[in-house]
Amino acid sequence: MTLLRAANVQLSFGSRTIFQGLTLTIEEGERVGLVGVNGSGKSSLMKIMAGVARADTGEIQLRRGARVTYLPQEPEFPEGATVASELSVAQGPLREALSAHTELGRRMEATPPEGQAKLLEQMATLSDRIEHLGGWDTEHHARTLLDRLGVKDWDKPVAQLSGGLRKRVAIARALLTQPELLMLDEPTNHLDADTVDWLEGELDKLPGSLLLVTHDRYFLDGLVDRIVEIQPGEGVVSYPGNYEAYIEQKVAAQEQASLAEHKRERWIAQEVAWLRRGPEARRTKSKARIDRARKLMAEKGFERPKAAGLQVVAAPRLGHTVIEAEGVKKSFGERRVLDKVDLRLQRGERVGLVGPNGVGKTTFLRVLLGELPPDDGKLVIGKNTKVAYYDQTRAALDPEQTVYEAASSGEDWVEIGGQKIALRDYLEDLLFPVPMQRQKVRALSGGERNRLLLARLFLEGANVLVLDEPTNDLDIVTLNILEGLLLGFTGSVLLVTHDRYFLDKVATSILAFEGEGKVIRYEGNYAMYRRLKEQAEAARAAASAPKKEAPAPVAPAAETAKPSRKPGKLSYKEQRELEGMEAAIEAAETRKGELEAKLADPAIYSSPTKVPELQRELDAASSEVDRLYARWQELQSAVSG
Repeated sequence: MTLLRAANVQLSFGSRTIFQGLTLTIEEGERVGLVGVNGSGKSSLMKIMAGVARADTGEIQLRRGARVTYLPQEPEFPEGATVASELSVAQGPLREALSAHTELGRRMEATPPEGQAKLLEQMATLSDRIEHLGGWDTEHHARTLLDRLGVKDWDKPVAQLSGGLRKRVAIARALLTQPELLMLDEPTNHLDADTVDWLEGELDKLPGSLLLVTHDRYFLDGLVDRIVEIQPGEGVVSYPGNYEAYIEQKVAAQEQASLAEHKRERWIAQEVAWLRRGPEARRTKSKARIDRARKLMAEKGFERPKAAGLQVVAAPRLGHTVIEAEGVKKSFGERRVLDKVDLRLQRGERVGLVGPNGVGKTTFLRVLLGELPPDDGKLVIGKNTKVAYYDQTRAALDPEQTVYEAASSGEDWVEIGGQKIALRDYLEDLLFPVPMQRQKVRALSGGERNRLLLARLFLEGANVLVLDEPTNDLDIVTLNILEGLLLGFTGSVLLVTHDRYFLDKVATSILAFEGEGKVIRYEGNYAMYRRLKEQAEAARAAASAPKKEAPAPVAPAAETAKPSRKPGKLSYKEQRELEGMEAAIEAAETRKGELEAKLADPAIYSSPTKVPELQRELDAASSEVDRLYARWQELQSAVSG
């Protein structure tokens, strides 16, 4: 059944058409991912479908009685709102259903049994609605959500929270409403990777429909069953399946369209040659052919989508020393943020910084850059090191400047690859056409601002890039381009991002901030970090747990003069094997514990070649323990018959 339908929607800003003739339908229980390049109108379309903005033309049809919850990129709260009051508002429908259920219970007590049938039916319907809206213990559920999202101050005014915490309160508020349709615009921004994992699980459990705008490709892969792509200036194209399926279908469609365009161009060339042959081509009987040729030439042919042409200016070669930190400490009052943190950044390394919000990732970057003094420790910056810093707040952009002014450093030319290029042309390659270059920065979308700041950063000629949440608001196409740039970058990179896919593609090692000032380095990308971390945690848990007791030896059965094997008896060899089983199991358990302790030591991950070897040894030791226990059980069973 159709839940929401947008029909023939058109939206323009001045002379710029965002989309026209756009039609999109969302069915009950459907999970839809909305994608498109920055500025294509994803957020605008979501606002129109949520009823918080109006299109120039078109119609929005919502199924009667359906509840819609919309979470924008930058959530809004009423003046004086507290965390508790916002969650209370979110649970309004649930509280109403609970009150109605209580009132119905009182009416049943005053109604004779013969008149209770209809009331029982109403109570069953209310019970189903209460379960659908989140259950009976409303406050417990709300507090659990907030706690998992890292929001501790239940009664604190929302205005006093950071932008990241406000986003988390808004996410909890949206989840608690349990709507028929939940619309989320970039919900993973400002969330750490572990919280994104958790949120993915929570959304997967929601019974209603979902419309999702996100640049997190793992998020799309895990949650949606249809991808809808906005075509700039036009409508939408729908692809069944998740993000991976969308990519496969889109590549196949583009190849097919490219082949069709090649055939079309060849046909046009033949028709043009025919038209040029002279008067015999212009007889009356050829008029229909001439009309067809002109119509075909006037049609718009297939064009591959344009992508932002981000480029990196050549940088000086790094020396032996890039950036080194030894024993760095930093506290704010009683709160310890960095405790004896070490880092040796080498040429060509791309180090990803991960961890919950507020544990010191940005603080560490600012200490490395000299913006914050360390309380203790040693910092060394190589003499050939030239750093470019991307600040997640985008403070370097003046919202009152034009796009052209913001990109310019006082010059109308940029030099890339040994060639001078007009700044105006460079901006066009970045998908900022000339009319757009005259717009104020404040008129740009979040992704367009991000793209502008990255473009300016890459023109600085730095050999060390320090990027704090550069992936926020970028469209997926631009993310792919940025990944390619960083993979080809000959300098070093320090990168803070919650985008797990991006870290898997780009990072060569992970610096994990675990709270209380503790920082551990893991070699490899994000997926490798997760595996190594889980193994280390399992090893620590095993080392601290009481060891399993080896089976007690079984007394040998009395021997006769000529022992013979009977059902339920052991041979002499098996009897000797069983007697030695206790010592064998103990030795195997000890070996397994030693290997687990080695893998639990963070220092081992500084030598990535040792980790796989130790892991293979641990796997073999674990298999041996399992084999010995299985053999012991087999022999015991034989003894007991």
